[in-house]
Amino acid sequence: MGRFDVPQGPVAPAVEPARRNGHRPTAPFAPTPAAADEVDTAATDEPAGGPATDEPAGPATDGAPGGTEPAVPDRPGDHWDRKVANGLSFLRRRLSGDYEVDEFGFDPELTDAVFHPLLRLLYRDWFRTEVSGVEHVPVDGPALVVGNHSGTVALDALILSAALHDKHPARRYLRLLGADLVFRMPVVSEIARKTGGTVACNPDAERLLRGGDLVGVFPEGFKGVGKLYADRYKLQRFGRGGFVSAALRTGTPIVPVAIVGGEEIYPMLADIKPLARLLKLPYFPVTPTFPWLGPLGMVPLPSKWLIQFCPPIPTAHLTDSADDPLVVFNLADQVRETIQQTLHTLLERRPDPFGP
Repeated sequence: MGRFDVPQGPVAPAVEPARRNGHRPTAPFAPTPAAADEVDTAATDEPAGGPATDEPAGPATDGAPGGTEPAVPDRPGDHWDRKVANGLSFLRRRLSGDYEVDEFGFDPELTDAVFHPLLRLLYRDWFRTEVSGVEHVPVDGPALVVGNHSGTVALDALILSAALHDKHPARRYLRLLGADLVFRMPVVSEIARKTGGTVACNPDAERLLRGGDLVGVFPEGFKGVGKLYADRYKLQRFGRGGFVSAALRTGTPIVPVAIVGGEEIYPMLADIKPLARLLKLPYFPVTPTFPWLGPLGMVPLPSKWLIQFCPPIPTAHLTDSADDPLVVFNLADQVRETIQQTLHTLLERRPDPFGP
């Protein structure tokens, strides 16, 4: 979503390789010697025919050999008991610091437990998102996922990351590259770091790719997010091709992705540029609901979303051309044209922006 210009710090070693996402592996239950003695004692206190009693023994329980009691099924409240117990365990780990983050601040446990469930409500229930072509995203190893940007508010990046994680067979995380502005905002910056985002710059992108991660980038930046509704689904310029250079230097395949639906969530009718300059924002949008309805104007309209991943474009044979402007610009144009043509195809499949 921004420019590649800010380096990051060195890689931090993993704290506990045996633990993943803040959970320690549990060992199977084995009785202690004391417990075993108690079991043996209890077994010898009664005669072989059962406990001494004056009443005749009743028939064996149906379906349970030897008269043993069958397993008691879960009661309706047990499900909520487990949820409460898991929630308390999660809070205890968070308060005690018993969880892991990587060198960029990515917190997989918090992402899975808090952010992805919220985004899942949006992309699955509110936007009724359909995802196709996920088989083009590698099961393992690095890839650079390049998408179109739109929507006045950059929800498309968050929806893409959550949908890809849920639909991909390997449940892979998408490490988003964001503009400098994102990481200058106090709360937004923390959320971006916790969910795996980092500044859009070549050093960070290359370090993630060399580590085998999926990296997501939106080369249009604010030009794509802040365009008017009249220019919807018309791709803006892809900058200077910094994302292509990062892919070439690491020999990483580029996976274009087209996203339809983001343009309609906040249709931008006008941009009040003087107010944007006063607030030091890239644009100040006017939509059918904002600023007229105040905070309610931030509720996105329930447009129908389509996300399609395109076949990957290999770059391993071009690693020696990472600094060749002609190769970089040609590859960037190829990615841009692939996304633009896919957008036209998806728009034909979705004639009604707010249909089922």
